[in-house]
Amino acid sequence: MSILPNNEQDMVPKSVEEAKEDPRLCWYVIHTYSGYENKVMDTLQKAVDNSEKMQKLILDIRVPVTVVDEIRNGKRTQTTRKVFPGYVMVRMIWTTESWYLVRNTRGVTGFVGPESKPVPLSDEEVERMLNPVQESRTNIAIGQEVRVLSGVLEGFIVTVEDMDLPAGKIVAKATMLGREQILDLNIEDVEAIDR
Repeated sequence: MSILPNNEQDMVPKSVEEAKEDPRLCWYVIHTYSGYENKVMDTLQKAVDNSEKMQKLILDIRVPVTVVDEIRNGKRTQTTRKVFPGYVMVRMIWTTESWYLVRNTRGVTGFVGPESKPVPLSDEEVERMLNPVQESRTNIAIGQEVRVLSGVLEGFIVTVEDMDLPAGKIVAKATMLGREQILDLNIEDVEAIDR
């Protein structure tokens, strides 16, 4: 059984607009060498840009990434990271020529699917891959002692009781005047204590 489509499916749309309406247009996933995702995307995009025919067959190439909020020592930074390292998404009309171009791009090890036969993604899979949930990371953990960096409690040592990373908040316990107090603090307003 051939992994390439038959000649009837090899018909190329007359324009990009027609290609966008073609029922054969689907998202596929290709496997790459680890760390080569952006290089594969750039190389493949250049090959598509240099061929009017390929512009009608391969409409989009993406490396799925997510934005990660990292909070370290009270400072929030945003970084991007690959959601699926070693994979690139391609929105294309699968023909002999489009398959050949993608499959023979330097750094590509094959399409994801049985026997390297491309399997189109469902709409739900595409949505999950292209719009992943934003993550938050911090070097602070529940039960850890932290130092308050600002406000009326500046310099106090408190214990983290609970965390809400997406909101950037922590619930902390402090002992003041012989009584335990529960405090709501911003993650940026505390720093981990190295012991």
